[in-house]
Amino acid sequence: MTPSTPRAVVIYSGGMDSYTVLHRARREGYELHALSFNYGQRHARELDIARQVCAELGIAHQVVDIRAIHGLIDSSALTDASQALPGGDYDADNLSATVVPNRNMILLSLAIAQAVNIDAERVFYGAHGGDHVLYPDCRPAFVEKMNDVAAIANFSPVTIEAPYLHKGKDEILADGLAMGLDYAKTWTCYLGEALACGECGSCRERLAAFAHHGVSDPVGYSSQHPGTEEKDAADASEGRRDV
Repeated sequence: MTPSTPRAVVIYSGGMDSYTVLHRARREGYELHALSFNYGQRHARELDIARQVCAELGIAHQVVDIRAIHGLIDSSALTDASQALPGGDYDADNLSATVVPNRNMILLSLAIAQAVNIDAERVFYGAHGGDHVLYPDCRPAFVEKMNDVAAIANFSPVTIEAPYLHKGKDEILADGLAMGLDYAKTWTCYLGEALACGECGSCRERLAAFAHHGVSDPVGYSSQHPGTEEKDAADASEGRRDV
């Protein structure tokens, strides 16, 4: 990178969406600084994958330990291991337990701080249209207001970029496939087991995106799961294409 190369901070969880955002920002020519956060979530599988990907790409990466706030945000099934994780498709009625209070405002605030600290122009994160029904901090109104605050909170204004804010998971995957991304280097499941469960809302949404494109998900699953029939049919008619 040259001294004039613009810098950007990417909130990188290690999941499918932020993995695609990371590569998209990289292709746009930014010198990237990836931030992952340990806030006391149920498992660290995504964080380990994020470390590996950034090491392979030579991207500056920091896992920020903010577990001290766990007691402030432990009402969610994603931060309280004693709660059963809900299954089924994304829907406000059955997956509201997975909302982590104020998570994206907290993470964006820290990412904006780092952006100011290293003279970065932008902060990227992976909010997308499929999250709007469930997560208020992934909706356009939230991003708009956070951008207003990021413009005045410091002497150096920062712009928040959510490139998939109005796109669904299948469109994110389409972008990643066009970039030739290897989604085996991501973790989506709410559980941190050796294999993805295929039953939680996060797995089901991911599998639906792969099925939509007739592409096999390279991540292994522990059991027969939603989307298998559609995927098998697509494999039979078009030939198996692994990502």
